[in-house]
Amino acid sequence: MKKVLWSLALGSLLAMASCKESPKLSQSGLLPLPQEISDGSGTYELGASSGIKLTGSSERLTGIGEFLAEKLRPATGFDFPVSFDAGDIELELTGNDDSESYELTVTADGVKISSTGEAGLFYGVQTLLQILPAEIYQANLQNQSWMIPQGMIKDSPEFEYRGSMLDVARHFISVADVKFYLDQMAQLKLNYLHLHLTDDQGWRIEIKSWPKLTEIGGSTQVGGGKGGFYTQEDYKEIVAYAAERFITIVPEVDMPGHTNSALASYAELNPGVNLPNGKLDSVNKAPLDYSMPTRNPQASELYTGIEVGWSTFAPKLELTYAFVDSVVREITEITPGPYFHIGGDESHVTEKEDYIYFVERVQDIVSKYGKTSIGWDEVATAKLLPGNVAQFWAKEENAKLAKDQENKVLMSPAKKIYLDMQYDSTTRIGLHWAAYVELDSAYLWEPTEYAPGISKEHILGIEAPLWTETVVNREDINYLAFPRLAAAAEIAWTSKDRRNWEGFSKRLPAQGKRWDVQGVGFYRSPKVTW
Repeated sequence: MKKVLWSLALGSLLAMASCKESPKLSQSGLLPLPQEISDGSGTYELGASSGIKLTGSSERLTGIGEFLAEKLRPATGFDFPVSFDAGDIELELTGNDDSESYELTVTADGVKISSTGEAGLFYGVQTLLQILPAEIYQANLQNQSWMIPQGMIKDSPEFEYRGSMLDVARHFISVADVKFYLDQMAQLKLNYLHLHLTDDQGWRIEIKSWPKLTEIGGSTQVGGGKGGFYTQEDYKEIVAYAAERFITIVPEVDMPGHTNSALASYAELNPGVNLPNGKLDSVNKAPLDYSMPTRNPQASELYTGIEVGWSTFAPKLELTYAFVDSVVREITEITPGPYFHIGGDESHVTEKEDYIYFVERVQDIVSKYGKTSIGWDEVATAKLLPGNVAQFWAKEENAKLAKDQENKVLMSPAKKIYLDMQYDSTTRIGLHWAAYVELDSAYLWEPTEYAPGISKEHILGIEAPLWTETVVNREDINYLAFPRLAAAAEIAWTSKDRRNWEGFSKRLPAQGKRWDVQGVGFYRSPKVTW
């Protein structure tokens, strides 16, 4: 009898151990949440003989295979050869379209990721990496097993545009730090990085036909300091790095306001009335005659504060549009993506009629160079060209103006998705002019229901901006962006009926372990049990 009881007890222990060793696919803490997950039984283990097999034909298929191999090799110590001949991880490209959908299947024999598009295959790779233990992101050899739960995932994105913005103008962000941010975006299946390249405090992109823009305008930043800028080679390096991760760069030159760095670089771009620190005569509300021949403009002073809305280009001066043409031409020549962001926000000292004239002239210039304009929601007060996009950040009536012109809206409501907002009153950096935005608030909103009259068919996608008035380094970026960027990514990727705060908050600790391994010093929200 004792032997029977001992056998039963041993069997129970083994069963418990077996259960512990066999995690479920649905318990992997995947972010963003896939559209469908089916659990299997058992696991598949990567080993020294594991390899990556490519099936199909495309320009980037081998690159995707090598990307995966490079992620797997350091922590496992395995070779992971990439070939078209054999391998227990199969990357199967079944078409040649731009699909971002994929299927991932784990069986006793291995892993198969299939898609009709290269992007979909890449996103399947990101999901596979999340299914593995968090230590897979380590840069050195780890002494452990690499178990993958069996099952199937079918996945596709809710919105075509899933982005974030980095303000590199208020404080300059290095190429290395932009690349690190791109790596984190790729893991969350975000596909657009909007770079806010110019503002009152700094001009960050080399324009060869106007060299003083970076020589003078790029020489400082908020609070002082040396500032910095990207050479065109630097910028192309960022564009290429992003493209390898299926992320498209959207460059922004903010205008006609937020332009003091340009006005400090070239006196001739200034309006006729100049006051100390580049501020216009907004006190006396004196009318500005931009075209008077005796305007005798002077360069404005460099600016290192954070006040907004006081600078402007001269909208009736033809030189302004020659300048804009040069800037747009040089940047679009090194930007393969479809969009060019023309800014347009907070131009408080530009007369309304002049503002509308300026926006309509500039969008024509952007169109001439084969790009589609995006602008902050104020641009919708002008007549937008077909296909242009208004980025909703503040005024619902502007989003409606864009929709009424049959133009798409990019959703970036400051009260929910501005990553520079403080989490609460104790947050060490950040602002709170829009709201305090804790993690649950950043997650609990629905783009198709946020602004009256703006439904899914009117929305291009979601973008989470990070302004850098208080951000000076990678540590600051990580603290404000994470975990809220994961919330934005799930809103952009996962269908409304699949999303809920309870599920997100339970999956987030697994992502927290991945961030810890990668050196992402994220904010440990008290709303989550980490």
